[in-house]
Amino acid sequence: MDAELRNVLQRMPKAELHMHIEGSLEPELIFALAERNGVKLNYASVEELRRAYAFKDLQSFLDIYYAGASVLLTEQDFYDMTWAYLQRAHDDNVRHAELFFDPQTHTERGVSFETVVNGIYRATQDARRKWDLSASLIMCFLRHLSEEDAFITLEMSLPYRDKFVGVGLDSSEKGHPPEKFARVFAQCKELGLHLVAHAGEEGPPEYIETALDLLQVERIDHGVRCLEDPELTKRLARDRVPLTVCPLSNIKLRVFDKAVDHNLLKLLDAGLVVTVNSDDPAYFGGYVNENFLQMFDALPLNKEHAYQLARNSFEASFVDSESRRKYLGEVDTFFGK
Repeated sequence: MDAELRNVLQRMPKAELHMHIEGSLEPELIFALAERNGVKLNYASVEELRRAYAFKDLQSFLDIYYAGASVLLTEQDFYDMTWAYLQRAHDDNVRHAELFFDPQTHTERGVSFETVVNGIYRATQDARRKWDLSASLIMCFLRHLSEEDAFITLEMSLPYRDKFVGVGLDSSEKGHPPEKFARVFAQCKELGLHLVAHAGEEGPPEYIETALDLLQVERIDHGVRCLEDPELTKRLARDRVPLTVCPLSNIKLRVFDKAVDHNLLKLLDAGLVVTVNSDDPAYFGGYVNENFLQMFDALPLNKEHAYQLARNSFEASFVDSESRRKYLGEVDTFFGK
């Protein structure tokens, strides 16, 4: 990749739509919070913990992910974690971010929903004031738990409805099809929440269809396996259903063996509304700009693809129409369109 294209990728305005805030916990912060809160870790050092980030699949990652989250106990912990991510997002010229958070990971440890959401939300408000960086929250249900548990979490969340814009579905995909959560998603739709779901990463293309038809989601998180079903691919292109693709995550979790094997360019060539995101950046080797840089290094992607991906990120976001026009204008101005 030449220096000009590298500069474009790093400086262009962009939105990040698929990142789990708990997945931005760097080992250094995990150790700092463990010390602050008197939490015993199973790792002797930052280096030993980082070495453990060699995952063979999604579940092996989740095991370490949940262990890392155990250090989060106070509102200030959640604030510090979120603020650290938002600083990096600002450095990457992210203008708008939509952050997933997993309340069940914390409430089952005795941390209140209020503690979780207030800490994260307060950091987003400070980022808006300091950098004019907007950030919205999307509450995710853990799919390896029951729908009944999701309903309990939804009930818990209602007093804080003004602090998040949507709901999602994450955690272990295999063996937990979207239809398991059809009733709770129907209730969320009635509440006026935006709906998204992880599908078609480790799970089959059928999970994407089910998420669209039964959960009525507006956006598919990951979705890279859609190309295995030509009719589904045509549908996603026709209906302009966004895919929030996370390249480094896909490689780290063995969805693709190497960067050069990733299907990002094929997804774009199929006319899909693809976006590039970091997923769990502390665990998967890079924040959003690193995902762009590694993909553009590995694949024959050019400045026009960068322009399309930047526009897609704002088109697919849940900002209001006035903000969307503003951000798209920033992209067009940056690219001289």
